[in-house]
Amino acid sequence: MNTPATTPAVPDYGAPARLQPTIRLTPTQIAFYHEHGYLAIDAIMPAEEIAVVRRIYDRLFNEDRAQTGRDTYDLTGAKDRGKKEAIPQILQPAKYAPALLETQMVANLKAMMQQLHGPETKMVGDHAINKPPHNAAATPWHQDEAYWNPAREYSSLSVWIPLQPATKQNGCMYFVPGSHRLEIVPHRPIGDDPRTPGLEVVPGAFDFSAAVACELPAGGATFHHGRSLHYTPPNNSDDYRRAYIAMGSAYERPLAVPRSFPWQERQREARATAAK
Repeated sequence: MNTPATTPAVPDYGAPARLQPTIRLTPTQIAFYHEHGYLAIDAIMPAEEIAVVRRIYDRLFNEDRAQTGRDTYDLTGAKDRGKKEAIPQILQPAKYAPALLETQMVANLKAMMQQLHGPETKMVGDHAINKPPHNAAATPWHQDEAYWNPAREYSSLSVWIPLQPATKQNGCMYFVPGSHRLEIVPHRPIGDDPRTPGLEVVPGAFDFSAAVACELPAGGATFHHGRSLHYTPPNNSDDYRRAYIAMGSAYERPLAVPRSFPWQERQREARATAAK
């Protein structure tokens, strides 16, 4: 008799790191982050650990796909049975590969999160985006906070780590400096399709001409505030563009005057319709 597969438990992302941090941010780097809302560094892990993390990452998207598939989504489209994802992403990959949280990479990024947002900051989640080669789909401009509960206030950031060099050709991160000081600009579901889990800034709602590209070596990292506008272009290279992302939060608390994000309401309505 076949035993049904069980969903692994969500890991304790906020647990203290087993390893001591080996890389810390400088005062100059911390000041740059607070001024511009983003920061790029050339190394967040030992060089020898890059291959280790990459093997785990590739296994999650390939050999372990039968298990991780329940948490694999197309960033740019609806999750349709049998349809291949244009940009596959796994939510909470550490749920399926707990070894990720035991790496020097995670020990370092947890310490750096606290340097940027305060000692109370904890890692609260992770995901992995595996952009295929010669893929015309970009990850469109957005603010992370556009995905979150509009009735709450956040002090949050994300760490984006490429497992191969990240270039303009294969889809490195772009940021609009200073955009972390903005309110949430108008968003919509990607392609204006409410079945799509991803969001994009409404075309014409913002001028992105001041955007800055952050090319990185493998094992480097970018940090960005939850309100910073960011984007990655299509992957026009011959290899997958592998990125591991960790999320951190110092706090979230109720807003005195709750906001409304109509794009979220459209997505909820589409999910409710599909469930029927």
